[in-house]
Amino acid sequence: MKRLAIAALLVLGIAAFVLLDLGQYLSLAGLKGRQAEFAALREAYPWQVAGGFFLAYVAVTALSLPGAAIMTLAAGALFGVALGTLIVSFASTIGATCAFLAARYLLRDVVQARFGERLRPINEGVARDGAFYLFSLRLVPVFPFFLVNLLMGLTPIRTGLFAIVSQIGMLLGTIVYVNAGTQLAQIDSLAAVASPGLLASFAALGVLPWLGRWLMAVIKRRRLLAGWRRPLAFDRNLVVIGAGAAGLVSALIAATVRAKVTLVESGEMGGDCLNYGCVPSKALIKSARVAHQMRHADAYGLTAAAPQFDFRAVMARIQAAIAAIAPNDSVERYTGLGVDVIKGHARIIDPWTVEIVGNDGSTRRLTTRAIILAAGAAPVVPDLPGLAEHGLTSETLWEHFAELDALPRRIVVLGGGPIGCELAQALARLGAEVTQVERGARVLPREDEDVAALAAQALAASGVTLLTGHEALRVDPGKNLVVKADAGEVTIAFDALIVAVGRKPRLQGYGLEAIGIDPGAPLAVDAHLATQYPHIFAAGDVIGPYQFTHVAAHQAWYASVNALFGDLRRFKVDYRVIPWTTFLDPEIARVGLNEADAKAAGVPHEVTIYPLHELDRAIADSATSGFVKLLTVPGKDRILGVTIVGEHAGELLAEYVLAMKHGLGLNKILGTIHSYPTMAEANKFAAGVWKKKHAPQQLLRWVGRYHDWRRG
Repeated sequence: MKRLAIAALLVLGIAAFVLLDLGQYLSLAGLKGRQAEFAALREAYPWQVAGGFFLAYVAVTALSLPGAAIMTLAAGALFGVALGTLIVSFASTIGATCAFLAARYLLRDVVQARFGERLRPINEGVARDGAFYLFSLRLVPVFPFFLVNLLMGLTPIRTGLFAIVSQIGMLLGTIVYVNAGTQLAQIDSLAAVASPGLLASFAALGVLPWLGRWLMAVIKRRRLLAGWRRPLAFDRNLVVIGAGAAGLVSALIAATVRAKVTLVESGEMGGDCLNYGCVPSKALIKSARVAHQMRHADAYGLTAAAPQFDFRAVMARIQAAIAAIAPNDSVERYTGLGVDVIKGHARIIDPWTVEIVGNDGSTRRLTTRAIILAAGAAPVVPDLPGLAEHGLTSETLWEHFAELDALPRRIVVLGGGPIGCELAQALARLGAEVTQVERGARVLPREDEDVAALAAQALAASGVTLLTGHEALRVDPGKNLVVKADAGEVTIAFDALIVAVGRKPRLQGYGLEAIGIDPGAPLAVDAHLATQYPHIFAAGDVIGPYQFTHVAAHQAWYASVNALFGDLRRFKVDYRVIPWTTFLDPEIARVGLNEADAKAAGVPHEVTIYPLHELDRAIADSATSGFVKLLTVPGKDRILGVTIVGEHAGELLAEYVLAMKHGLGLNKILGTIHSYPTMAEANKFAAGVWKKKHAPQQLLRWVGRYHDWRRG
């Protein structure tokens, strides 16, 4: 109702302006023709005329009517430079703020809901530098002031900041026009006031804040580097520290563009993903899945059988998978691609110098124009009594298990995140008695509650004893984990204890403290992935915010390109479409917003769910557990986020990732032919559920009548 009242008031004001032909008073000819009349009124009623003029100016600018420039000239003609400037400065600010608030109240929610994702970079820029943008626009009269008022109302800039910056920014132009108004008789057109030379001067002033900001950045950078001696020449264009996903991709890009690059790695090439994370865990999951299918073969019309296996053979298969992939990340391959690979530990000596202590005991120093820190992350081991001595992590469990003849009978997994859930289910399916301990109320806290509930059901169905709301306290002698629950302390005996409570960046030992970066704090980078030093970058798990191999590779492109070509142009890293998959059975795959995120951020959305038990291929495969959940803009087919729970969910998600990346809506997916019978049809059918909800019911009723008529 309030919106309707405001809109009606605006319409009435504009209608009155048109119907009463008030525009005749806001033309240069009309002003000059009535100048003597207005002057006489001012002489007779000075304060009333000043007050009336003030209110009229506020109304004109608030309603975004043409004629503000004419009224500014009139202020000079009637009140002189000093009083005229005072009146116009405050009246224009108040009117502009009213127009700003009207646009914000009437249009911002609608515009943000319709174009929210596309406007996110603009919103972030305004939130960060809104005062600079607005001040520059106000200084340059080329930009229509009424348009600036309306557009800024659609952004997150604060009202008070808008008013203050607007008044300051418009002041110089106000003085120029008010002063010109004192010589009204000599003005034939507004072009005489706003000459090309004057506009160019204003434009130069508009650039001034940005120039000042750039100079401040240069001064800050020079102060930061003042205590260091920059080499006159460099041994390398780029030194990359760490040969995980981020480091390998960074080095490859540098070599591809013919830069001289050195890649330093003290451990195994390929980083955690190849050697301790993605590859070995997925190989284990596959073996466990086959064992589970054997045990439940009756679901497929076969005779169920208890799987018989040699645990050493299972672990050998995992190592064979690592060995088969390792050549892709090897020293030999990258050397052949033009990368200088050094096996050793790198330490930053100064902003341009890296000291490398080789694994063979040699030491060398390299000067470099740029550095990329891609050292990855390490498992977090909470500081609890006995945990460090008995707990295995993702880095140590593979080597430990490879030495065993049999799978440990009792395994405790500490942590309810993706890693903990994947390992718990896989080890339980291989026959271990697995207890999973999670401090929070549920597993997978980043996912929606219905998704987490399905995950908990899948874990229980695989034989995992899930203890949520239990906090680990200590490890007692005899391999007993003591946890705290609402009912008191509980002791859980184990033969193996796996700690999977998260990962922390590897920052210690790389010389960061020597250049003033605290290795004990999170490593801060800007939108270009640069640290406080503009030529030292970071990528991958060492910075987050998403600790995934594919995100590390994604960041590596930005870090390497900015490191090598940043003097010409820098690119801001794009996190708008980030997919991830938790490899449980059923898999959980997600991109964009889920329901919890959308509600927390206040993003308007509607939810569409297609259950897999309706999909022909899922029925044929006895894989009906799960669903496709879509979040879209209300009434529109634009995708805000997708969560898929089901078999091959990670593969199914790719279609939605592509659609979101390139702005394709559900109608495009619905109009695409999908092979039958495939799991991929779930994507099309989910789009069909959305389409059915938005079918034009009135049109369909008329079509029904048409067919009735056709039947006679």
